[in-house]
Amino acid sequence: MNRTEALDRAIAAHAKWKYRLMEAIDTGKSQWRVDDVRTDSACEFGKWLGALPLSERLSEHSKKVRALHAEFHVLAADVLELALAGRKAEATAAMALRSRFATASSNLTMAVMAWKEAASSDYE
Repeated sequence: MNRTEALDRAIAAHAKWKYRLMEAIDTGKSQWRVDDVRTDSACEFGKWLGALPLSERLSEHSKKVRALHAEFHVLAADVLELALAGRKAEATAAMALRSRFATASSNLTMAVMAWKEAASSDYE
């Protein structure tokens, strides 16, 4: 998978987490385990990031995205943990506009889009 495809997939995959978390809040159930969600290297994008050549892993875009990706996973796991504990109001608040989760999600998406834009201009 090339860099642009991987970055597009990352945006889509992490957007799906919002829906998965809302479903977990509604039902109190999830097919995902909190510890698995907390691990940022287990998802497809995390594996791709870890497999990048060292020169790319050291780029500013990569470093920023990896840090934001890790933060996203921690906060998503926190929301899932609340949801699975039946703490709907707290889980909903943890995902609300301007919450740490919402901010991390937005920051990750913007950083991935910036990396994609920079990668596209590298090939023009």
